Amino acid sequence: MKAIYYSRYGPPEVLQLREVERPVPGPDEVLIKVHATSVTNADCYMRRAETLLSRLFLGLFRPRRNILGTEFAGDVAAVGEDVVKFRVGEKVYGFTGFRLGAYADYVCLSQHDSLVAMPETLNYDEAAAIVDGTTTALFFLKDKANIRKGQKILIVGGSGSIGSAAIQVARYFEAEVTAVCSSRNFDLVRSLGAIKVIDYSKEDFSKNGERYDIIFDAVNKSSFAVCRGSLTNNGCYLTTVIRTKCYLQMCWTKLSRGKRVFCGMSIDKTDSLRMLNGLIASGDYRPVIDRSYRLEDMVEAHHYVEGGHKKGNVAIIVA
Repeated sequence: MKAIYYSRYGPPEVLQLREVERPVPGPDEVLIKVHATSVTNADCYMRRAETLLSRLFLGLFRPRRNILGTEFAGDVAAVGEDVVKFRVGEKVYGFTGFRLGAYADYVCLSQHDSLVAMPETLNYDEAAAIVDGTTTALFFLKDKANIRKGQKILIVGGSGSIGSAAIQVARYFEAEVTAVCSSRNFDLVRSLGAIKVIDYSKEDFSKNGERYDIIFDAVNKSSFAVCRGSLTNNGCYLTTVIRTKCYLQMCWTKLSRGKRVFCGMSIDKTDSLRMLNGLIASGDYRPVIDRSYRLEDMVEAHHYVEGGHKKGNVAIIVA
C-alpha cells in the first residue's frame, strides 16, 4: 500500500511516499481503507519533534512509528473474527491516537477505539478533517470547563481547526463568543457564531478591560499569566499545549479556589464523535475546509499548515 513515511525528524521534506506492507487486522480489529486524512499542527510538531518531551514520546533519536496521521475517513475493508460493532463496506471515520498511521491507504484499529459511523451528509475529506479539532473543542469546553448558557468565552485562534470548532460548540451551548483572529477571517468566525471579534494585530485582548468565564487558547499564542487578569473570579484558562509550567499551574489551581488552568489532551474520542454526529445531523455544526491536497503532495501540505495561516482544516485525499 502507499504511505507517507519518515525515518528522521526534520522539515516537511523528510516525508516520503513509499510502498509499505498493508496491516493485517487481529481478531478484535477493523481494517479501514482510508479515503481521506488531514494535516494538523500536531502532525507538524511530531514531524519536527524539537523538544525532549516529544522525543521521549515519539523516539529519542528517530521516530518509533514511521507513518504520521491521526484522523481519517474511509470504508471498512475487513474485520477480525471477534468484531461485532462494524461490518465490511461501512463508511467510518475516527482517530488513531498514539498508533498514528493515517497517512496511508489502510489503517487498523480496535473496534473499541475512536471509530464511529460517518455522517451521511459529509464527504470523506470533510469527515476526516474535523475529527481532532472538534473532539478537542468538546473535550476542553464541555468536559473540562463545563461550559454553560450565557457564559462569556474568548477563543484565541478562532479561525483555525480547533478554534473554528470551538466557536460552533460554544454557540451550541448558548455561550457568548469573542474570537481573536486576523481581520481577513472576521467574516468566517462571525458566520460560525462569534458575537465579537478582535484583530490580534491591532488590539490586545488582555488590556481591553473585558472579563471572560473561559479563555481558550487554541493556538498556543498566550499564557495563563497574560490571561489571568481577563478571567472572572472563577474563570478557566484552557490551552491545548502541555508545558511543564502550565501543568504545574493546573495542579496548583486544582488545589485552590478561584481561577483555574487546564492543559492536556483527549485520547478516547468515541463519545465526542457520537456527539459530533448529532451536531451535524441537527445543523449545529459545519466543516470548515481550507484546502485539500493529494497524498502525493503531503510535503506541500505540511509547508502550508506550518505557515500558520490556514482557515479551519486541511484535508488530504488518499483515494
